Amino acid sequence: MAASHDSAGSKCEELIRKTLTTAISAESNAAMAEAVLGLSCFYHDAAAALVVDGEIAFAAQEERFTRKKHDAGFPQHAVAAGLERAGLSCADLKAVVFYDKPWAKFERILENYLAVAPWGLSSFLQALPLWLKEKLWMGGLIDRALGGYAGERIFCRHHESHAASAFYPSPFEEAAVLTLDGVGEWHTTTWGVGRGREIELLKKIDYPHSLGLLYSAFTAYTGFKVNSGEYKVMGLAPYGEPRYTQLILDELVDLKEDGSFRLNMDYFGYHRGLRMTNERFHRLFGGPPRQAEALLTQKEMDLARSVQEVIDRALLKMGRHIRKESGMKNLCLAGGVALNCVANGILSRERVFERLWIQPAAGDAGGALGAALFAWHQLYGKERRVHPGRDSQQASRLGPSYGMAEIRRELTPCGAVFHELPRDALTARVAELLAQEKVVGWFEGRMEFGPRALGGRSILGDPRSPRMQANMNLKIKFRESFRPFAPSVLRERAGECFELAEDSPYMLLVFPVQRARHIAMSAEQQRLFGIDKLNVPRSDLPAITHVDYSARVQTVEPESSPHYHALIAAFAQRTGCPVLINTSFNVRGEPIVGSPLDAYRCFMRTHIDVLVIENLVFYKEEQPAWQEKGDWRQEFTLD
Repeated sequence: MAASHDSAGSKCEELIRKTLTTAISAESNAAMAEAVLGLSCFYHDAAAALVVDGEIAFAAQEERFTRKKHDAGFPQHAVAAGLERAGLSCADLKAVVFYDKPWAKFERILENYLAVAPWGLSSFLQALPLWLKEKLWMGGLIDRALGGYAGERIFCRHHESHAASAFYPSPFEEAAVLTLDGVGEWHTTTWGVGRGREIELLKKIDYPHSLGLLYSAFTAYTGFKVNSGEYKVMGLAPYGEPRYTQLILDELVDLKEDGSFRLNMDYFGYHRGLRMTNERFHRLFGGPPRQAEALLTQKEMDLARSVQEVIDRALLKMGRHIRKESGMKNLCLAGGVALNCVANGILSRERVFERLWIQPAAGDAGGALGAALFAWHQLYGKERRVHPGRDSQQASRLGPSYGMAEIRRELTPCGAVFHELPRDALTARVAELLAQEKVVGWFEGRMEFGPRALGGRSILGDPRSPRMQANMNLKIKFRESFRPFAPSVLRERAGECFELAEDSPYMLLVFPVQRARHIAMSAEQQRLFGIDKLNVPRSDLPAITHVDYSARVQTVEPESSPHYHALIAAFAQRTGCPVLINTSFNVRGEPIVGSPLDAYRCFMRTHIDVLVIENLVFYKEEQPAWQEKGDWRQEFTLD
């Protein structure tokens, strides 16, 4: 493995030198700016983030460039893209900041193994060589990967990075901060307060007690993949009944009134080896784990609903305790558990805090951004500029964008046929197509940072269509039919459709659909269980209304997403509906598209009807036959 990272480092050096040829000539610009590069990698969701003079200049996950979902390797392409956009070289960096402390994490692994030995020997032996050869020497690895970087290197604690990613971009001068995930070095949960440029973490819960790992245990037991299938468990939960909630609280989790908790480790396997659960867990819930891709049964749905309710209760108790202890009226959240938009929505609707702000890239990818911001504000003592009522996340449009010349250069070798339209004409035309129930791939502006498509790399559809959810899931996304789609709604008209407690610009809050839009269920429909509920329309927006009458809402405003807002407004003018289906522009098993070529390939391999890339419109029936041979990236490599 050491050789592979040396190879990665040399590739990165070559890539950076190639992309920065023009940047070096901009020395006068670079000399005036102070820049910090944040990195997260080698676990999952590698990313790079660049903070220049205190502003977020760039952030992107490596997977968007390599097309390897959850790519954990060194983010060489993301680094190169960020430096190129900022017109900087590695020599211009004030510091490179890594999002956790490798030695502290290795200490936890050693202590954990010694505590459970001889169990876990195989997983320990499997991990040890990688740590001894590479991860413990992260500083040198970073220097080599960045082409001989010789500047300052900083290592943040994992939950410091999460906390910084939540508080510093928020619109609050001061706020409580809560971080929850699987595990960092030792911590799995922390809370504290942020004031101005300072963050102080006050309380923590340590490994192996983890709400993130509890949820992942049920993810694995219900037959989904850990670190990517948690969304599926959340989406499956409304089909079930909370039959196991009390059993989980009685046997697995000791949840206190202040939200603190301990897990009964007799039921888990992750601290002893590579399995999340053990035979005692399986006996408690009546049998072995579901095999991946096996038929989903009512049992999996009930388990999903039950563990979701436990997370909901825990987050609500934590929130109430933190509000009381901190006295803060606002709360910032990050960490993988903060992506649980159902629990977030409950916390919001209960009005425990006046406002929530959740880092859109709440998982490990966001740690890169948090690490850079933590160094800039907390370690270097740089003042923080707060804009009341407006965050500094820039709608999370923090990745690369593409000019028309680049788009044409990428797509000409494919034989792509397109029509270029002025912006107003394009908006009107796409709104017309959506009203005809066409499915549109929408690629515009800078790429989103985080797991959600927010109108930059999205697949769009008409939410009024009762057929749209099934069609998009099975013919375009190639994913499980039960998974709901999210709505994008004009911020100024969101109250017509949803019972919002606050704005939701990053699609991280679930709210009920307005009762006036509900469709009453017949007595026969009310007797349906499980997946049979799927095809019963719940509202006059059936494609985005989940079986519990909820929706994962994105509110869109013209200031942060002008072109996307204009499209939804044009659709509303034509149809009276201020909502579009918005799902990520990808298919199952692949990352969200990053480049125009990625978008065209996804368009041609699915039943998407129309592709829009900036001012260009591509109609499926006009395109040449798609022939994919070998590695499509090599097939269309451009000099």
